[in-house]
Amino acid sequence: MPLLDKLMFWKPRAEAGAAPRFTAPLAPESPLFVIGDIHGCAGLLEKLLGRIGWPDLPGGAVLVLLGDYVDRGEESRAVLDLVAGLAARAPGRVVTLRGNHEQMMLDFLDHPAERGPRWLRNGGLQTLASYGIGGLSESSEGAALETAANRLAAALGRERQDWLRALPLQWQSGNVHAVHAAADPALPMEAQEARVLLWGRGEFFRTPRCDGNWIVHGHTVVKEPLARNGRIAVDTGAVYTGRLTAAAIGKGKVEFISA
Repeated sequence: MPLLDKLMFWKPRAEAGAAPRFTAPLAPESPLFVIGDIHGCAGLLEKLLGRIGWPDLPGGAVLVLLGDYVDRGEESRAVLDLVAGLAARAPGRVVTLRGNHEQMMLDFLDHPAERGPRWLRNGGLQTLASYGIGGLSESSEGAALETAANRLAAALGRERQDWLRALPLQWQSGNVHAVHAAADPALPMEAQEARVLLWGRGEFFRTPRCDGNWIVHGHTVVKEPLARNGRIAVDTGAVYTGRLTAAAIGKGKVEFISA
């Protein structure tokens, strides 16, 4: 069975078709272009940047990347270099969030024997390969993981590691909040737990917020990008589908652009 056929896409519950209870209009402070999970697809990212017109965006527009730059795809190193370069060349115009896959990679660097197996099972092998580090499998352990972590740390360099560790977990423009995975609808945005922002929470998909804030997120693959009940989902599974998506968000409107 093709991998895409096995992929679990999120589907809204039946009641999602009922009249929405969330009525706050989108009101970012400036136009936003928000890109979903890239997962080592550098070519798609370059094409999408061209589709949205980067760097010639409308005045004051901000480019936001929602994390998961690495793993699964074959070009993780190229994606990290491209994303970090965008942020360095256009500070204030580019926001780069941390995803759970960047977190897994950092955890591997800090605790290779303990955290390595999980990362390797979730695409870490492809990221290591993009840095020329091979000879491992999903069942590697012990000294092999320690050696690979040391080699990855050297290949990344201190500057890139510091950049990854400093990536924020959320960002706000007006009533639009960008996160990687989800936000607990029962808590204000300033009280969100890192675990939920990075890994998600089921209640996020079932309960609209009641504070008028919209959440734009990736992490959970959807067949089509959508904006509903205060949520904007833009992860169209680039590494599986060959389709990377951005949400162009303005006052009272959202448009989806894919490459």
